[in-house]
Amino acid sequence: MTAVFDYRAARGGATPFGPPLRYAQLRDEQPISQITLWDGSKAWFLTRQQDVRAALADERISADNSRPGFPLVSPGSEELTAHNPTIVRMDPPEHSRQRAMVTGDYTHKAVSRIRPQIQQVVDRLVDSMVAKHPPADLVVEFAQPLAAEVTCMSLGIPFPGQDFFRRVSSTIPNHYAGQDKLDAANDELTQFLTDLVEHKAGQPGDDLLSRLVAERSGELTRDEIIAMARLLLVGNYDPAATAIAMGIAALFFHPEQLAALRHDPSLISNGLDELLRYMTIHHTGLPRVAVEDTEIGGQSIKAGEAVLCYLPAANFDPEWFESPETLDLRRGSSGNVSLGYGIHRCLGQHLAKLEMEVAIDTLIRRIPNLRLAVELDEVRFSQETALYGVSELPVSW
Repeated sequence: MTAVFDYRAARGGATPFGPPLRYAQLRDEQPISQITLWDGSKAWFLTRQQDVRAALADERISADNSRPGFPLVSPGSEELTAHNPTIVRMDPPEHSRQRAMVTGDYTHKAVSRIRPQIQQVVDRLVDSMVAKHPPADLVVEFAQPLAAEVTCMSLGIPFPGQDFFRRVSSTIPNHYAGQDKLDAANDELTQFLTDLVEHKAGQPGDDLLSRLVAERSGELTRDEIIAMARLLLVGNYDPAATAIAMGIAALFFHPEQLAALRHDPSLISNGLDELLRYMTIHHTGLPRVAVEDTEIGGQSIKAGEAVLCYLPAANFDPEWFESPETLDLRRGSSGNVSLGYGIHRCLGQHLAKLEMEVAIDTLIRRIPNLRLAVELDEVRFSQETALYGVSELPVSW
């Protein structure tokens, strides 16, 4: 079976959170296959959980997009990777060296320290919502501003306003936004971060970016510091905003799970991994290229051949997860790959989970009759961007 890969393919069958049916079928019938990308190039398409994990942990399979044969999942992805490289697109030892410079700020212990501040932001946003008459849009009025403020808080940067985040950080991951919009967003973000780094150099504070400027300037160039700041800003904001809104949407689509959570709010802490598995917001695949001959799942992969690890299909793999099409908050941690796997596992995973936990817990506790203001089939999902999410989420109470 062959296929032309298009990450914008409609998700799911019985649920809009599952993988596209064509890719679920590939996983079940030919879990490692060659697909054709938009530019006519070929890539090995990995759709099974064990094969995705094996590839992401294999040092012979590279994340470095400058290597010949590295796959591009869309025309826009070439522009997205054209700027200064970040740790997402590095291999050891450079990946290890740069990641170690910021890892300490993203441990579970480190991000837990700002939980009270996150709670304050969440409470203020809920106060603002309930002060107005319903309906409200949980994407624009809650998830996006929450993620934007927490991202700035975690980095120690002034909040430039929600319009900035919508215009810049939401445009850059959109592979089909158009060249003019991508260029404008990239230029605006680069200028903002350049000015910010210059300010931190002159007036450092007790924050991550100040420490990078003050303590790492001998190890990182100014462009590398700006590239790191860019990754942390965009990489923290968009996934968190998307995951918060999608997590709530998934609960609306499964009222029995929402009812269980209302009855026992402690379920949210252990249920976060299940929510992340079920909605798998990263739907463009994780691109890689083999730098040496290797073998994954019995398939020989030659040096220079492209590899695309497809997370939505892997996270619904019936060989790995019992009844994967079922959302079960009591499933607990089940080894999903929603946040990646191996050395490139999401740096901001603990912060994103903390935001989700505080957001969902507070909404359910403070607005116990929160409900969708539209029918389930009227909820619109966004396919265009690098992250699969809801375009809007109208709610009432």
